[in-house]
Amino acid sequence: MVRTEIKTFLMLLFTGLFMCSAINGQDKKDDNLSSNVIYAGTRSSSYGVRPFPSVNAWEKAFKTMSSYYQGSEPAAVWIVGEMANKNSCRLFFPSDGKTYDNIIFNDTDKHESFLNHFDSTGIKVFLQVESGSADMLTLIDLVLSRYKHHPCVIGFGVDVEWYKVAEKPGWGVNITDAEAELWEKKVKSYNPDYQLFLKHWDRSWMPPKYRGDIIFVNDSQQHAALDSMVYDFDTYWADYFNPNTVAFQIGYKSDMGIWGQFPNPPEDLGKLLSRAVKQKCCIFWVDFSLRDVKLITE
Repeated sequence: MVRTEIKTFLMLLFTGLFMCSAINGQDKKDDNLSSNVIYAGTRSSSYGVRPFPSVNAWEKAFKTMSSYYQGSEPAAVWIVGEMANKNSCRLFFPSDGKTYDNIIFNDTDKHESFLNHFDSTGIKVFLQVESGSADMLTLIDLVLSRYKHHPCVIGFGVDVEWYKVAEKPGWGVNITDAEAELWEKKVKSYNPDYQLFLKHWDRSWMPPKYRGDIIFVNDSQQHAALDSMVYDFDTYWADYFNPNTVAFQIGYKSDMGIWGQFPNPPEDLGKLLSRAVKQKCCIFWVDFSLRDVKLITE
């Protein structure tokens, strides 16, 4: 019993010292040095922030995030297709005149006016889908055929948590090497500079061996403490996928007890994580808490 109490005390002490060090900047590199963050911004979904911000508010949020990371470009994870039920993906634009299994279309285009604005303001955009049981190659074709003319678009993303989720509720189905390679080839057929990203919190849901030019996105949450969060993003995730670029989707309200201790969470937590990893990375603040951290103020 005494040993358990001592162990618990030491763990709490270590976590507290780690938090104080991070907040006070004692373990930070010189802010004048170049950052390894290539894109910094936020996620956008129809369900994450309400009322939905204006295009100018989104631009400000992306550019504010980017301003924290020297050399980064302002960017968005912009969800264009969301789960509509257990199987279907709803695309927020009209049909091309055809019908597809497990794909639902919108009567009007929700994204065009935003993308037009981002084209002229230097914002970079990854277009993401929550696919459900919809065919991924079909989704890639529909999304990129419609939006490939936008200079702001730089890639396509898959939230694996929702891939064939009816088969594995709450987790989605693991991505095979063959699927990852096929999807990446399809994305790059529209533009060789486009990048595919794959997102999950469990690295075993990612392709076992195929890496290509894929960005691997960690969106884990409900961390016990700051040190375990850093371990999850750095050692467990970034080291495993090195040298591929990784991305961190942070700011979940379930972790507010951790990031809420920082004076400026989008900057302070993001810098702590980015400086822990060895390769290029991206930092995206999730839209659930954009107003909590004043990235959206309207």
